[in-house]
Amino acid sequence: MNILIIGSGGREHAIAWKLSQSEKLNQLFIAPGNAGTSEVGTNVNIGVSDFLGIKKTVLENEIELVIVGPEVPLVEGIHDFFLGDNEIKNVAVIGPQQYAAQLEGSKEFAKEFMERHGIPTAVYKSFTNENLTEGHSFIEGLNAPYVLKADGLAAGKGVVILNDLQEAKDELTDMLTNEKFGEASSTVVIEEFLDGIEMSCFILTDGTSYVNLPSAKDYKRIGEGDVGLNTGGMGAVSPVPFASKELLEKIEEKVIKRTVDGLIKDGIPYKGFIFFGLIIVNNEPMVIEYNCRMGDPETEVVIPLVQSDLLELFIATANNSLDKASVKIDERSATTVMLVSGGYPEAYEKGKKITGVENVKDSIVFHAGTAKKEDNSIVTNGGRVIAITSFGSDFKEALATSYKNVEKVNFEKKNFRTDIGFDLG
Repeated sequence: MNILIIGSGGREHAIAWKLSQSEKLNQLFIAPGNAGTSEVGTNVNIGVSDFLGIKKTVLENEIELVIVGPEVPLVEGIHDFFLGDNEIKNVAVIGPQQYAAQLEGSKEFAKEFMERHGIPTAVYKSFTNENLTEGHSFIEGLNAPYVLKADGLAAGKGVVILNDLQEAKDELTDMLTNEKFGEASSTVVIEEFLDGIEMSCFILTDGTSYVNLPSAKDYKRIGEGDVGLNTGGMGAVSPVPFASKELLEKIEEKVIKRTVDGLIKDGIPYKGFIFFGLIIVNNEPMVIEYNCRMGDPETEVVIPLVQSDLLELFIATANNSLDKASVKIDERSATTVMLVSGGYPEAYEKGKKITGVENVKDSIVFHAGTAKKEDNSIVTNGGRVIAITSFGSDFKEALATSYKNVEKVNFEKKNFRTDIGFDLG
């Protein structure tokens, strides 16, 4: 089978790495890919939103299955593009159609969905510039801290949490009137602050049946102790050590099953991953957000723990036969530590030569923001550069291996957090 993965990050390298192990795979293409994906497949220099370029690649290479990594092409309707084109409508796409992708693409859509189907989440209300005054009044009725979320996609930067009432009101005005996050903040969701510990769960679903993947916890902030600016993720641990059997059963009953049943009730077809961003409050799961794809860097710890043939699972998803599938999961822990460019998540330089990857032992190197030069040297090509993933009998053992190998990979102004898993005991 010929496969195309869309995307260029660590998530796509992890999926490509896993698919390359399948006996059912013939050829693997990644658009646009990175230096790491070029080692397990063929990179195609096409942007993730270049639907016509993607169609051309699919036809030229007799692609039978497309896996969409990032959220942007899903929210833009790539699955619908395939279904609406006679030449490619029979090519299976892993990733939801545009309407379902609003679970991630619109905070308001997701909140209304959760409310409709009894899925636990924070009390909220959404506002536009037209009812800004009501928004200010709503904030006044909440207790600090105040949570404001841009409705649309804002590259992980559209959530603001403030302790001061006046600052929160000013921020709402800035988001709605001054379009602080552009079109993404033309609607803003304000919700109550939930105090607890965060974790994520993941499923692969064909729209009626689903299989569970390992849970994970990622670390979003740039600074030690989870301070500073939000990033795309500085590291992750899987499975979550504090997630007891009882808690996972609650998540299954109150969140996962209600979500899949809700999609069925609403008549929303869905083929692909669902990422549940959760906060655990007094041992009860509450949904912070949905993502309509796998997380990054969570994929780099979740996928390596899947011992089953991932391609077989994708085929079952495409054929609506996930009810007959089962997933074998490695019983070990996995951790990943992300090496990032100096200055990230603000301004940073690209093109820094990366050395020492060949010296890594007992870890998997997943490339995120990298590129291969004509002389085969590898250089930085993004904010998050490389993820070092390791296994262990527990997360501490896995982290020790990741950190040992972090020291072997170098590039100018390399930065990483030394405290991944610091809050897990």
